[in-house]
Amino acid sequence: MGKYSNRVPSALKHGIYSGIGLLPTESPARFRKFKKQRLAELNLVGRLEQDVGEQIVCLEWRQQNLFTYDLAKQARSELNAIYSKWMLRLEWDDYELELLPKPGSPTPEQVEASRKRAHKRARRELGGAFELTQIGEVATLDYLQKRVEILGRLDGMITRAYKKLLYLRGIKSMAASAPPAPDQLLLPKAA
Repeated sequence: MGKYSNRVPSALKHGIYSGIGLLPTESPARFRKFKKQRLAELNLVGRLEQDVGEQIVCLEWRQQNLFTYDLAKQARSELNAIYSKWMLRLEWDDYELELLPKPGSPTPEQVEASRKRAHKRARRELGGAFELTQIGEVATLDYLQKRVEILGRLDGMITRAYKKLLYLRGIKSMAASAPPAPDQLLLPKAA
């Protein structure tokens, strides 16, 4: 096993499984069909509308598939139960702060072998839900809440910027369509 074998790749945390889009156990084919239907209903024109439409689709998908987070929570608790039942643990004595294994304690090799057995058993018992346990905090409601809050703040900032842009464009169009001001005042001469 490598040095970082228990580490969750950042692509899983932030890319493929961002918590808003598709999570393990969710069907990519169903998501594509859902996305195609929603985008057709929205009848979007232009890249900006397409971006907003995709955000809407992802949020609606997450709303309809919120149960995946419950499945992930249940899978994590089952995984912990399997590991606690099937893994050997090293026990330590501290003789004057020198940590030494207790007599009769399993060797590190035995502990690693039991960890592999527990891992294999968990993969078999949990099936597809096992992947939900491996992507870390992404499959938690707390993570989703933080992510949605951040997206909401960014969306608010982007919306304000677009409003400012539209305001400036409105002012420019009003200035361009206004008749030119006369150079001189055409007042009759007073005698």
